[in-house]
Order: sequence, then structure tokens, then C-alpha cells
Amino acid sequence: MLFTFGGLVLFSFSAFNPATLQGVRLTTTDLLAPAIAVVNQPFQMAAEYIGAATGIAQLQTEVTHLRQENARLREWHDAALTLQSENKRLADLLKLQLPAPTGYISARVISDAGNSFAQSILVLAGQPQGIVKSQAVLSGDGLVGRVIESGDKASRILLLTDINSRVPVIVEGTETRAILAGQNHPYPLLDHLPPDHKLQAGQRVVTSGNGGMFLPGLPVGRTFLDEHGQVYVQLYADLDALSYVRIIDKVLDKGILQGQITQGVPASK
Repeated sequence: MLFTFGGLVLFSFSAFNPATLQGVRLTTTDLLAPAIAVVNQPFQMAAEYIGAATGIAQLQTEVTHLRQENARLREWHDAALTLQSENKRLADLLKLQLPAPTGYISARVISDAGNSFAQSILVLAGQPQGIVKSQAVLSGDGLVGRVIESGDKASRILLLTDINSRVPVIVEGTETRAILAGQNHPYPLLDHLPPDHKLQAGQRVVTSGNGGMFLPGLPVGRTFLDEHGQVYVQLYADLDALSYVRIIDKVLDKGILQGQITQGVPASK
């Protein structure tokens, strides 16, 4: 009974004032992270085994799909090389000093240990690996979220779907800027849109770089509209199937970043 009462008291403090127990939560997370990783490993191995035993028919379908994807990727690669060449010519023309290429820290997703954040994940990497608060986090497909806590062995990532998440974005091809607002469900909302916007479904959404927290141009997802005309974003990243993530470990000078945005030239990724 005493432990139950104590647990309720700690839960109340954590729910109404998360900062109160942040130090305790970080220490507990660091202590439990290796154990969570060990406990989680059999489940990951089981999932991998099941995925490998789906049958020859499915593998043949996957091969066909991969061939089609490979053809599309070759087309995108050619287009990217053309854009890279054009960007270099523009940079030379404007005499811009572009920042150094961004570096990444790879980290394995081990669990969601659970706290006052409804939509977050835990990764097995921390401050010794260079992870600090507010760094952007990506999967192989697109933006996942940002670092909100970093300990010695583990770090917590706030996902884009969390109700506390706010990310400045821009809709490519329209120069329409908005705030990607988490709703605690799979599709974040495009908030603070101009009243006269004419957005359509399927338009690409990327980070705008406003505020300096995220680099501009990080892929986020594509727009879709509900029956009331409200604009949401279907994320590129599958947040329910994250095994590894990449954490951007280079913070650009805000003056350089803002200068690139002002001049309308995308930053080098």
C-alpha cells in the first residue's frame, strides 16, 4: 500500500510538473537503458525472424517492387545531380559561404520507457556520443523529432506527433510557411497557415529553418486535406517502425542559417 501511494505521488508530480523529476528520470533512464535493450532484443529478433519467413511469393513481389524503386531512384539521382550543379553555380555567383556538411550520430531505438511525454522514444546513446538537447532526429525516410533529454547512456526523442511538438516548415513550390503541430495522433497539423493559402494534397513539406533549431530543407512529409479543408501532413518517417535513427550533431551559426533563408538559397544538407 505504501509503495502504491508513493507511486501515485511521484506520478502526480511528474504529470503536473515534468521538470520537477527530470533529474531522477534521467538517472533512472541511464540505469535502465542497458536492461531495456537486453529485454527488447529477443522481441526484435523474433520480429526479424517472422519478417524473414514471409514466403517466396512475397519475396518475389518485393524484388519486383525494389526494381521499380531502383529505376525511380536512378531518375531522382540524375535530377539531384542536375540541381547540385545548378546550386553550385548559383552559390559561386552570389559568393555565398555555405556551412560545412552536416554530421550524424547513429543511435539504436530501444524502447519508450514512458513518462509525461505521450509520443517519445528512447535511444541507446547520450552525451558521451555528442547528443545534446534540441538536436534534430531523422530516420532513413525523413524527420522524426528532436532530442529533449540526454543522459550518459540514453536520450529521449520527442516525436513530431506529440502534442508538445512545434516545427517551422515550408510547403515546397508555394513558399507557404506554417508550423507543424503534433496532435498525439499519426498526422500532425499544419498550423498558422495564411488565410488565403491554396494548398493541395500531395505537396512536399520540409523544414524552413526559422528559429535556427532545425536545418532548412529536412524532409518531413506530404500534405493531405480532410473534409473540412484542414491541412495535415503524412510523415515520410514511419514512427511505429523505428529501429535506428540519425541525430544531427552539427549546430550551424544562426546568422549564416538566417542569411541563407533570407536570400532564398537552400542550405547544403
